[in-house]
Formats: sequence, structure tokens, C-alpha cells
Amino acid sequence: MSAPPSSSTHLATVERSDALRIITYAGAIIAFLIGSGFATGQEILQYFTSYGYWGVFGTGLLVLVLITYVCVEFFVVGQAKEFDRPSRIFHYYCGRYLGTFFDYFSILFVFLSFTVMVSGAGAVFEEHYGLTKYVGGIGLAAVVGLTVWFGLKSLVDVIGKVGPLIVVIAIALGVLGIVRNPAGIVDGAAILPDLELTQASTNWFMAGLSYVGFCMLWLAAFLTALGKTARSRREAASGGVLGGVVFSVACIIVALGLLANLEAVAGTQIPMLVLAADAAPWLAAGFAVIILAGIYTTAVPLLWTVSSRFFTDKTRPYKYLTLALAALGTVIGLVLPFDQMVNIVYVINGYVGILLLVLMIVKTVARTVGRQPM
Repeated sequence: MSAPPSSSTHLATVERSDALRIITYAGAIIAFLIGSGFATGQEILQYFTSYGYWGVFGTGLLVLVLITYVCVEFFVVGQAKEFDRPSRIFHYYCGRYLGTFFDYFSILFVFLSFTVMVSGAGAVFEEHYGLTKYVGGIGLAAVVGLTVWFGLKSLVDVIGKVGPLIVVIAIALGVLGIVRNPAGIVDGAAILPDLELTQASTNWFMAGLSYVGFCMLWLAAFLTALGKTARSRREAASGGVLGGVVFSVACIIVALGLLANLEAVAGTQIPMLVLAADAAPWLAAGFAVIILAGIYTTAVPLLWTVSSRFFTDKTRPYKYLTLALAALGTVIGLVLPFDQMVNIVYVINGYVGILLLVLMIVKTVARTVGRQPM
């Protein structure tokens, strides 16, 4: 099926000053990436903390370099090319046939990622509130479905403000976990071999590549569409750098906080709530709401990405597809436990994303060395 041009007017920020626009763009990147995996800590536990020091700093630095590169590249190319459809970004890097594969594969992955958001919301309600996971999963899908159905005046201005707030709180919680138990970092690294933690890969390096791989498949269409709203290449690049760096540093700090409290968080569905509860019960109650907000800010653009790939925003087919996808995503997302959903959906698709990363780097090098036009 050929998709119609997808309008990006509701992605544009209303900010006028360069500094605020850059911050808002960076905030949108952060909000899109935090999702249920980062906000709950489950993603960080599987991709970073479970490998000890090498996972925290090795994977952390690898992600810092590559995620920043990916954010800038998608943003800048989107600003320069102004594709009629954001999915054209895959043809730009991969050619006609592989580009078509990545186009449809990424849509499938983005939808499956939405199911992970549903699963994460269900896990929060089950583990923190003591309610059935169906309440959280169905509730999130309903709110997200209605949001995408009615549309937002400016999606970026909404998630771009919420995202940084959530990351700041997550970083503060990670720092608090370190400060409250600094000796736990050494102890956590020592007991790692005795714990049966779920890991994203057999080693930290491949885990880092897989992490970047699945993040890329999330970001490709969204940042390409967002790039069209940037007023200059400098603005696009600055937003990409700021978003990529802040998110990656947040991953490292949170991973270190989890390592410092590894014995307590091992085996839990929502590790970050354990850190919060250890500090104060009221903090856990507040952070549970923050986690749900983080899941929401990722779930909305994920569902929008899939629906807008096939139909023009706000048309009747677009609305009906949105409701159908929200319902299907709820059914799939509530089948398996949250930690298994993260490990299956993110890890498998992350390896496919590595191929896209390689092709992107080849294209960037050829463009730079050959001084080819964007």
C-alpha cells in the first residue's frame, strides 16, 4: 500500500527563539526514547546494569556516541530533504529494495513497541498499585488511542516539555540510589555472576549495538518528520546533539544507581520503583505517576507513527485504524510479563537495526568523503 503524504504540522513547535526550539526538539527526542523501558528501569537493567562496570560505562559510552550520531543524522537529513513521507528516509540510506524492507519492518517494530508500552503500564498497576495488569494496560491504550484519534495541536510542544522533566527526576533517583548506598556499586558488581539477570545479549558491546539499533527504528520516521519543521541545519543538529547526549548520560546515571542497589532490584518488573520506595513511600507513589507519564509520551508518537504511515492524519480511515491498532496492541501487550516483552521485542529488532546503522554510516562517510550533496 502506498501511504499518503503525512502532515507534520502538528509536530512543529510554536517556540520562536532558537534556544527554546532546540531545547524543545531535544525534549521531544528524550520523551520519545524514555518509554516504559527507561522509565521503569527494566530496559536499563537488561542493557546496561546486568553487565556490571562494562555495561554501565562501556555500553553507556557506545550508546552516547551512536545515539547522538543517529539523532543528528536523521534530524539534519529530514531538514534538508523534506521528504514527502518520513519513511523515505529508509530509501535514502538503503536503496529501493532494502529501503522498502526497513520501511515496513520499522512500522511492525514500532507497533510492537507500542505493545511494550501497554505491558509496562500493566506492570506498574500490578506491581505498585496491586491491581490487575489489565486495568493499566487497557487504560493506557484507551488514553493514547483517543489522543491520536483527536490529534494534538502541537505534539512536540507537549512531549518536549514532559520528557526532560521525567529524565531529570529519573537522574535524581539514580543519584539518590548511589548516594544512599555508594558501597553497593562494588557489591553489586561482585554478586552479578550469582544472579540470573535477564540480559539483552551475550556481551556488553552487542547489547549496546542492539540498544542503538532498536532506538533507531523508533526515531527514523519521527525525527525525519520533525526535521522538516527545523528552520536551519544548525538548529536541527543542535537539537539532535542535545537530545542524544542528555538521554545517554541519563542512561549511565540510572544504570549506576541500579547497580548500587542490585540485590534489591534484581528480579523486579519495575526496578526504579524499588529505588524510590527504599528512599520514601511517598516518593514511590509520585514516581509511579511519572513512569506512567513517560510511557504515555512514548506511546502516543509510536501509535501515531503507525496510523499516519497508511492514512492522512484525522481522516476517517486514520481514526478507525488508530482504534483498531490500540485494541490489538492491548491484547498482545498483556499476554507476556513486561520483562519478557522488553527482552523479546527490543532485542530481536535491535539486531535488525544494527544493519540500518551500518548502512547509515556508509552513506554518511560517502557523503562526507565524496563531498556529495545531502
